[in-house]
Amino acid sequence: MVRVKDLRWKKDMRVSELVDSYEHVGFQSVELQRASDVIIKMKKDSAKIFLTFTSNMVTSGLRGFFAQLIELGIADVIVTTVGGLEEDIMKATGEVFRIGDFQTDDVELHEQGINRVGNLLIQNESYMNFEDLITDILGKLYEKQKRWTVSGMLREIGLLLEDSQSILYQAAKNDVPIFCPAITDGAFGFHLYLFQQDHPDFMVDVVKDFGNILYATSYDDRKGVIALGGSISKHHAILSTLLNGGAEYAVYMTTAHRTSGSMSGANTSEAKSWGKVKDESDVATVIGDVSITFPLAMIRALDELDSEGLLKN
Repeated sequence: MVRVKDLRWKKDMRVSELVDSYEHVGFQSVELQRASDVIIKMKKDSAKIFLTFTSNMVTSGLRGFFAQLIELGIADVIVTTVGGLEEDIMKATGEVFRIGDFQTDDVELHEQGINRVGNLLIQNESYMNFEDLITDILGKLYEKQKRWTVSGMLREIGLLLEDSQSILYQAAKNDVPIFCPAITDGAFGFHLYLFQQDHPDFMVDVVKDFGNILYATSYDDRKGVIALGGSISKHHAILSTLLNGGAEYAVYMTTAHRTSGSMSGANTSEAKSWGKVKDESDVATVIGDVSITFPLAMIRALDELDSEGLLKN
């Protein structure tokens, strides 16, 4: 049994040292340190790693960190929601998001043509520019072929971008598939609909892509899941692991609690009841804001993996 030890600051303390000390602090700090350990274990075990996140995390400054993790070879499969893909494209083409305040006059923001996500602000103009851009991109895709899976379409878009901090760009460059089951749940979906009205033979096949995510891993593969937030992105990944024998490793990070009965709040123990995570798996569930918890756990993991030469150059 681990003893409680007092946390002490020291000069030039590294993130890894801080997270190491969390093992002895208690409460959620213990779970955060355990989450970092599980991430290290899944990578050392050559597990196929699913990284899932919701769109609000791409709205934030985590977007470039996710792209870097793909570049470093941490993620083998990405599952996300469509808002994050829209905003990844926006940022890749020069759109700037700003930090505002959680307590603000939203009616005034609306009158100014500004949309709020928590304390992050996005101008209507960014969506207007996205509309022009995506219409042009869809035209290029249509010229190439008429029928696409979602992941195939997203890879093609990534190849058109020129931003090393883009998730789509790094995924395409490093041959990491991005799955977005609810591709119509946003501005992207609206423009897909409009494009199809003028091009009835243009098809985006979501069902076929479900088969692609199933075959992204096999029953014999070691599998790991890093699920940030919940929603369809988390469930699509763990449903895939269920159908392939369950995951050996799982890290969940969320602000939701298990008492809600939601996918966002469901912890790794609940996943074991479904067979999505194996009974003997290494798991951790961290309750807290992912913009705080994930960089801490992941940077400590990256430090150790880098010291052992387990990151892509």
